[in-house]
Amino acid sequence: MNTQKTAACALVAALGITTLAACGGSDKGAESRAPKSVTLVSHDSFNASKEVLAEFTQKTGFKVNVLKSGDAGEAVNKEILTKGSPQGDVFFGVDNTLLSRALDNGIFVPYEAKGLDRIPAELRVDKEHRVTPIDSGDICVNYDKKYFADKKLTPPQSFDDLAKPEYKNLLVVENPERSSPGLGFMLGTAARYGDAGWQDYWKKLKANGVKTVDSWELAYNQEFSGSAGGKKAKGDRPLVVSYASSPPVEVLYSEPQPKEAPTGVSTGTCFRQTEFAGLLNGAKNPEGGKLLIDFLISKKFQDDMPLQMFVNPVTEDATLPALFTQHGVVIDKPQTMAPAKIAEKRDQWIQQWSSLVLK
Repeated sequence: MNTQKTAACALVAALGITTLAACGGSDKGAESRAPKSVTLVSHDSFNASKEVLAEFTQKTGFKVNVLKSGDAGEAVNKEILTKGSPQGDVFFGVDNTLLSRALDNGIFVPYEAKGLDRIPAELRVDKEHRVTPIDSGDICVNYDKKYFADKKLTPPQSFDDLAKPEYKNLLVVENPERSSPGLGFMLGTAARYGDAGWQDYWKKLKANGVKTVDSWELAYNQEFSGSAGGKKAKGDRPLVVSYASSPPVEVLYSEPQPKEAPTGVSTGTCFRQTEFAGLLNGAKNPEGGKLLIDFLISKKFQDDMPLQMFVNPVTEDATLPALFTQHGVVIDKPQTMAPAKIAEKRDQWIQQWSSLVLK
């Protein structure tokens, strides 16, 4: 099949049009036997075990198609631009830093998920049920233990530490306009230093050589010296904005698995994040979308999620895997911010940050 024909068939399939015979779809009997599909739009970090998604298909008859759409901020912006004609049926990955933008733009329709009572009330922030909490985590600076041990340098533990001369040119962060972790970290500094002080703090970070990239994937997998157990690392920055749950993934993907995670967490640099899913306005398969949201908070999916996306489940009956409890870090006092204040200040702060840090 030539390239043009392949592309045309892919477009036909993506649009949900009955498959053309020229694309290999002439067997109508096979077509009727194939499971119907439901499309989950998400950020690039979404992952789930094949057997877990297969169980959803077995129980509901709907096959899950996953459409990854960039970093969380980029993915949300794409759905806003396609409001009313969404790319899929359910969106997963909008977090508390971007939630008001999504809700204000009307990209979701209300749906009260089955099993919602198993989620703590404080996480169910939208009383109209346009979104359902799926996971939570803490955005924190991670450090490369080997680097600091070799240099005989104590890793930074607080926001204040990051601006000290001994950590000059060591930190890489994500652009808050494009990246959910980057936005969470910026909001963490605003929560820590207040409306009047956070810009002065970023001036200190800039003077101390902070580096900014567009996404978590670039920051962690290319710029950070400690990623993938230090074996696949390409970068030379031993400090990176990531998650408190990142060390377990380093253990999982190191060969052989070490007794101790090769990365650590600066516990005084954290901001609490919650991710949500919602039924998209204009979804072609709202029935399947509702069933999928129910499934995302089922015990099966919630138990699977920690070692797939390295986030914390939100349901009270979920079980954390041993790898998580042994190598993860519990953040007792993360920085937080009221959703109303995030909604009021976020865009203004992003513009101020860009003028301050990128110029």
